[in-house]
Amino acid sequence: MVRYASQRRYDMYLCGLKNKLAVSVRRMGAVAVVAVGALLLSACADDGPPFVGIDVTGANYANAFTLTDHNGVERSLGDFAGKVVVIFFGYTQCPDVCPSSMTEMAEAKRLLGADGDRFQGLFLSVDPERDTPEIMRAYVSHFDDSFLALYTQPGALQQLAKDFKIYFKKVPGPTPTSYTMDHSAGSYVYDTTGQLRLYNRYNTGAAGLASDVKRLLAEAS
Repeated sequence: MVRYASQRRYDMYLCGLKNKLAVSVRRMGAVAVVAVGALLLSACADDGPPFVGIDVTGANYANAFTLTDHNGVERSLGDFAGKVVVIFFGYTQCPDVCPSSMTEMAEAKRLLGADGDRFQGLFLSVDPERDTPEIMRAYVSHFDDSFLALYTQPGALQQLAKDFKIYFKKVPGPTPTSYTMDHSAGSYVYDTTGQLRLYNRYNTGAAGLASDVKRLLAEAS
């Protein structure tokens, strides 16, 4: 402990120490505020607004396919380079979820305006027994002429569903051909390089999907 000759000198020492400490704290506080502010601004500039859909960037599933479209052409994700691709699994006799999802997809494309040419909608059938190429062509063109329907052989559908982590199940009806299909209701969204980026939940809305597609297109600019 430091000893002082008089109480006055000791009081003067404490007063000076307090003043120095106060100045140091103020300076540190100002630097900290500036540093934190710059960090936050940088983070906001890098990240931008969040996606409406669920960000699944880097997922190790649903990354590739080789399927046949309704025109008989073999297709893969590489065929759509430069476009944002949205894939929906469904079937043409679906009474509600499928038509509403395809309508949402078509409306999202319309909302993109001129950028709609860089949007590719794909409908993957989970009912290859009834969904013939002719039926699928008529179905998807009802929503948008640029949309494509894709299918695989019944024996390969189970593996495709496993690769894409989607669910489907045949539900028997009153006759052998009047069955329905339970199936996953969301969509996968791929960027212009064919990388899986988002899972779009059912009934998200056309505006939300269009917003996400626009952001992915901007990344490619």
